[in-house]
Amino acid sequence: MLLRLLLVICAPLCEPAELLPRPVLKAQPSKPIEGSSVILTCEIQFLPQKSNVQFQFCFYRDSQLLASGCSSYPELQIPAIWKEDSGSYWCEVETETHSTTRSPRFQIYVQRIRISDVSLVTQPPGGWVVEGDKLVLICLADNGTGDITFFWYRGALGLNLETKTQRSLKAEYEIITMKESDAEQYYCAADNGYGPTLSGLVSITVRIPVSHPVLTLRTSEAQIVVGDVVELHCEALRGSPPILYQFYHEDVIMGNSSAPSRGGVSFNLSLTEDHSGNYSCEANNGHGAQRSEVVTLNITVPMENRIENLTSRILEGLLGTISLIIVTLLFCYWFKRKIGRCSGDPLRTFPNPVPQEPSYLNSSDPVQLQPIYENVNVVRGDEVYSLVYQIQQEQEPAAAEHLRTHGENKIPSDIYSRIRKANVVDVDYEDTM
Repeated sequence: MLLRLLLVICAPLCEPAELLPRPVLKAQPSKPIEGSSVILTCEIQFLPQKSNVQFQFCFYRDSQLLASGCSSYPELQIPAIWKEDSGSYWCEVETETHSTTRSPRFQIYVQRIRISDVSLVTQPPGGWVVEGDKLVLICLADNGTGDITFFWYRGALGLNLETKTQRSLKAEYEIITMKESDAEQYYCAADNGYGPTLSGLVSITVRIPVSHPVLTLRTSEAQIVVGDVVELHCEALRGSPPILYQFYHEDVIMGNSSAPSRGGVSFNLSLTEDHSGNYSCEANNGHGAQRSEVVTLNITVPMENRIENLTSRILEGLLGTISLIIVTLLFCYWFKRKIGRCSGDPLRTFPNPVPQEPSYLNSSDPVQLQPIYENVNVVRGDEVYSLVYQIQQEQEPAAAEHLRTHGENKIPSDIYSRIRKANVVDVDYEDTM
């Protein structure tokens, strides 16, 4: 009886522990490319009688626990795997009774992609930069993975300027303040473990803004007089060509000229009295215009030129006045013809009698005086006056006495006739015959 009791008590304690099956670790993809995502899965075959048992899954690379610890989920995702993540991976399964089992080790080798192409670009683009501005040299690598070491070089001999290592396909190097001496050829290189790959050469041109130009007046004579030729020379001592120069007289543009290379330009001026005053010039090469100091030009006018100028101005004034008077008279004449003569016009001038050849009459009849009518004139209102002349015909000497006797009683005289006019126009009597 005592023996049976001991067997009943010790039987549960003497049963052998049930062994768990070994899990299997799988990776997807099994040969990942550097930078890609990888999913690790720990698979275990559960026993039917242990289907309700809770398991904890742990993932390791070599002896290092991955993630933040174990979990009840049999998968682990690595967002990005790198070449240095290559190694031996395995998983471990643990029960509630702290029984554990491990998977066989699984070797993961991460593949790195070699850099295939490298290029150098600049900011500002085109390789043109103004003195004093910032230049950015950007080195770009194509198709490379992993940590990339970038190098920047200056000149064909390859003076190293900067070295950077980063997990990126692009890196930048800045020159904060560009100087004229920084105009050179630049290139870069990139290396991710397979050897450096070089970019092409990029030429950098440093543009120099123009300085304040200097304006010089050049003449062959000490005293500048009217008629002389003066050379205006404008030059900026610094500045990248081409430079456009403009000349000013009292802030009014006189002309311009471009200098394709270093050195100034000249502007020749034949002087007149009006060219006295202040002169300046301006230089501009597209990076800001600069103005010179003002230079004053005093021109001496000879005395004979002053007299000629005064005479010319007087004649111009007289011609202008005479022209105005002529225009006024022509207008008055036209206006007077337009509206007709006024009723109060003065008398017309009487012409002298027309002399006629004498005629001799042998007849004994008394001499008849023949009237000759001259002008008919409108004087005022409705009165018309005519001037009449009587001409005596001469006889032969024998009959002269007889004519004198009969002619004493008649005296030639001017006879004026007043008539009432109905519609009178100013015409000569002879014109109406």
